[in-house]
Amino acid sequence: MAMRRATARDVRRANRSVVLTKIYSEGPLSRHDLTRLTALSQASVSTLVAELLEEGLVEEAGLVESDGGRPRTLLRVSPAYGHVIGVDVGETRIQVELFDLSMTALAKTDRPIEPGRMDPSEVVGHVLDGIGSVTGQAGVTESALLGVGMAVSGVVDQGDDGLVHAQTLGWDGVPLRAMLRAGTSVPIHIDNGAKTLGQAEMWFGAGRGAQHAVIALVGSGVGAAVVAGGMSYRGARSSAGEWGHTTLVFGGRLCRCGARGCLEAYVGAEGVLDRFREANRGRPAEAADEESAIGALMAAADESRTARRVLSETVEYLGAGIASLINLFNPERIILGGWAGLALGARWLPEIRAAAGEHALRRPFSQAKIEMCRLGQDAVALGAATLPVAELLATGGTARSASTTPLSTLSPVSPASPLSPVSPVRPLAGPHRAG
Repeated sequence: MAMRRATARDVRRANRSVVLTKIYSEGPLSRHDLTRLTALSQASVSTLVAELLEEGLVEEAGLVESDGGRPRTLLRVSPAYGHVIGVDVGETRIQVELFDLSMTALAKTDRPIEPGRMDPSEVVGHVLDGIGSVTGQAGVTESALLGVGMAVSGVVDQGDDGLVHAQTLGWDGVPLRAMLRAGTSVPIHIDNGAKTLGQAEMWFGAGRGAQHAVIALVGSGVGAAVVAGGMSYRGARSSAGEWGHTTLVFGGRLCRCGARGCLEAYVGAEGVLDRFREANRGRPAEAADEESAIGALMAAADESRTARRVLSETVEYLGAGIASLINLFNPERIILGGWAGLALGARWLPEIRAAAGEHALRRPFSQAKIEMCRLGQDAVALGAATLPVAELLATGGTARSASTTPLSTLSPVSPASPLSPVSPVRPLAGPHRAG
């Protein structure tokens, strides 16, 4: 395959990306800091910063004393330059959230979904209504949106139509991006929900600074985002991380995917509730939805031996699943998230760690920390909102149109340039607010 020669325009855009990303991920920074951190010349940094200031993408953020010279002006990405929307398409609700470029949440809406009603056209309708709702709440026009990031179940084809293959939902190549484009002109980015959770935690949460990590999502379904060498590991066709469909028990419980013995059939919310119903002589946990039912089950654990036994087994199964991740990937950190993972971990994290220790090899287990996600239940939507931000950084702020470039080249797990994808991150303007 012939390689295209880089043009002066390509080099300039790459340099803009390097400067903009450093300001975003490590700012506020001075021009002197940027020269030191990027290895670009002082003249190049000054020219690029002048462009970014003139375009309003970067703004001055105060002064800092220098060693014996004049105070240096600090620079940061302007929070008001544009807005992004993150959408979490869950199995019980669709969450839509609007952020500025400091990732401060400005507006939010939740759209409940009836169990089993994941019809693609209905999902698209809910998403479009949600976009209209949050922009209306915040008084933001569509032209001010840099893009919408969506987190969905299953495998996402990053081609132009954004085909989604979600076997557990019965979605076989649903052209989700194309369907959304019929209702909005805003650029649409789509990725798997576990991967957007992983990106949020790597940018802003428990994964910051790690080079090798696995972010585990346990909710209605189960998945994982794998980070190796500071980059998201996606596999040959972006389906890596389907941890929930690894076999835990040969010939075991029937999973929603059609196979038997999958981890999801034992630790996913639907599987946990189904196991409780069977153990409770056919009587289910009484609640309006899965999240409430899991909460009721946990509340009953102190008095109900059946609830306590089912949850104790769930903790053991989850620990065994985490042990497999440790043995396979040798991560520095395992980060447990997802609404059901957060609920289980908040009460039984020491027991989950102990169960993982019983099943993992001793040496890699001793090298791994198992901890909770820090961004709460909004982390999936927050991570989805970083998808258009990642494009902004990767293009140096030169592209504000819909992208069909594969996310593997646009959205490293830390907000850094394609040439240097592993820089640590700090929030732009004070503590991050995800809700």
